[in-house]
Amino acid sequence: MQQAGVNVVALGIFSWDRIQPAEDEWNFDWLDRIIAMLGRADISVDLTSATASAPLWLYEKYPQMLPRDKFGHAINAGARQSWSASSPICREYALELCRRLAERYGGNPTVTAWHVGNEYGWNNRHDYSDEALRAFRAWCEHKYGSVEKLNEAWCSSFWSQEVRSFQEVLMPRHMGADAMVNPAQQLDFERFSNDALLDCYRAERDAIAAICPDKPITTSFMISTDQCAIDYAQWGAEVDFVSNDHYFHEGESPLDELLCSDSLVSSIAHRQPWYLMEHSTSSVQWKPVNARKCHGELLRDALAHVAMGADAINFFQWRQSRGGAEALHSAMLPHADADTRLFRQVCETGEALKGLSEVAGTTVVPSRVGILFDVQSQWSTEIPTLPTTKLDHWHEVRDWYRSFLAAGLRADVVAHEWEQYDLLVLPTLFMLSDSAVRRLERYVHGGGAIVVGYATGIVNDAFQVGLGGYPGAGDGLLRTMLGVSGEEFNILGPDETAQSVELSDGSISRLWQTCLTRIADDAEMLATYTEAGALEWELSGMPAIVAHQYGSGRTWYIGCDVRREYATRLICDQLAPQIGIELGDPRVVTIDHASDVHVFHCVFNRSGTDVELSPSDDPVLLARGSRGQGAVTLPRQRSLDYAKLALNLG
Repeated sequence: MQQAGVNVVALGIFSWDRIQPAEDEWNFDWLDRIIAMLGRADISVDLTSATASAPLWLYEKYPQMLPRDKFGHAINAGARQSWSASSPICREYALELCRRLAERYGGNPTVTAWHVGNEYGWNNRHDYSDEALRAFRAWCEHKYGSVEKLNEAWCSSFWSQEVRSFQEVLMPRHMGADAMVNPAQQLDFERFSNDALLDCYRAERDAIAAICPDKPITTSFMISTDQCAIDYAQWGAEVDFVSNDHYFHEGESPLDELLCSDSLVSSIAHRQPWYLMEHSTSSVQWKPVNARKCHGELLRDALAHVAMGADAINFFQWRQSRGGAEALHSAMLPHADADTRLFRQVCETGEALKGLSEVAGTTVVPSRVGILFDVQSQWSTEIPTLPTTKLDHWHEVRDWYRSFLAAGLRADVVAHEWEQYDLLVLPTLFMLSDSAVRRLERYVHGGGAIVVGYATGIVNDAFQVGLGGYPGAGDGLLRTMLGVSGEEFNILGPDETAQSVELSDGSISRLWQTCLTRIADDAEMLATYTEAGALEWELSGMPAIVAHQYGSGRTWYIGCDVRREYATRLICDQLAPQIGIELGDPRVVTIDHASDVHVFHCVFNRSGTDVELSPSDDPVLLARGSRGQGAVTLPRQRSLDYAKLALNLG
């Protein structure tokens, strides 16, 4: 570990059974030895509550603590998180474990932080047990206060679903192969499920903090662009520092995906430094195809996380397991031991991170452009009774993020606090509350600019459609801002005669077209539907892209899905000039960090070719690449490309 530069270890994540092998038996000897050994090596410990996996004896004694799926089947023990977040029995035993750990190690100087649970919701995000039903009913009563308000919010008169007491409230369990769940009920169940897990975290956190109040407490989030199932913007306020687990994405844009995911993490951390709790040195073992990292991607990914605000770079796991479900998951020390290419790269990464010590504690300089992400809109796009099940809010955020990079501009993904941005993009925010629309109206009227994507603002936060035309959110206020009104959605599928619709500016829509039948007199049509596809679907001449001046600000409504290339063209031709921002070189991405004394420019090559830069006279730390006379060459993306330039402001 010292050779690799390790200075912190997350310890005991799945060790409940080892610590408490029987109900009245406790074994801390092994943990004492490990913590003492790490302390002698000047390696600090992020000690976990060990509650992510309960011991088998506890499940055998109390099988009622197992969660159930929507079909009523028990989620059996044998993996992680096979416990119900609503189980008072599990809560009682977990809190006793937390208290014993805090009493034993709270004063140990090697233990510098606490790690509660792990990846909440990984295996128990949804629980349909009777225990959870009782908790859901109590949650609904607390939220609505009366069944009349619940019935109104849920539109319960539809299909004779009105309840007369909270004891009649149901969860969206399986109702038959062809049944359709009430979407408002489903959304509230998602909210309840998030809150139930958060209550588990809070209870364990508070039990530890009551005994050990002077050490920070966190838990690991799971944010990448293929997962963000929990309301982490809410959870972020409950941790002392934000931690995230991010895993390598294969494909043609792994760097873009990493930057996008980290940008959301940074927003949840309010742009303060955060902690990368887990990522992999190479391949994982849980995908259909598990590609390894090569050409410097191990070092590149670690440094990219630093560039996006991470002050700690942790890998899962230290030594590759001999057995178990993650035996073939990569580690810092592989099966082939230390004399390996992989371990040498781990050591190289440790050395590179030591050289970036000045960056620690600095904050990422924000962009002038924000892309709004809202997990509840993501939940709404997962409801099956939509015009199409192919909507994905998070993936639309990712695609817009990549479009800005392709235009030579890095945007920020934002979960809150977006009024400071000059331009805000709302990609497939299917659900927008009335209060959110009023907030947007104040922003635009005061001079802000927004881009509203297709399938945005269709329902409010109770999944009720705004009347009078699409998008109807905010009782028509969003339509007024945009200067448009639509009547229907035209949805394309693979079995249709015309599987795409062309726009007058040459772009192509392949999924969704909002049928705009009215636009304001002062609105500007930037593109209409045309050619054979538009003729087939009776869309010829209908507005597709509309710009509108509202108050002191400006709006753009994109009424259809468009390829990233079109979004990049719109950024270059309209959006960047509107806010007066100069676009950079799209082959690289630059992330700036600032302190009171210095600015650090972190530069990555995101292209498929080598890029030659001519830095100023500021000192350059080149992690990989080549130096020439007055120039630095960053290799193509499959190789690592990182430079840090420090400009003294003092």
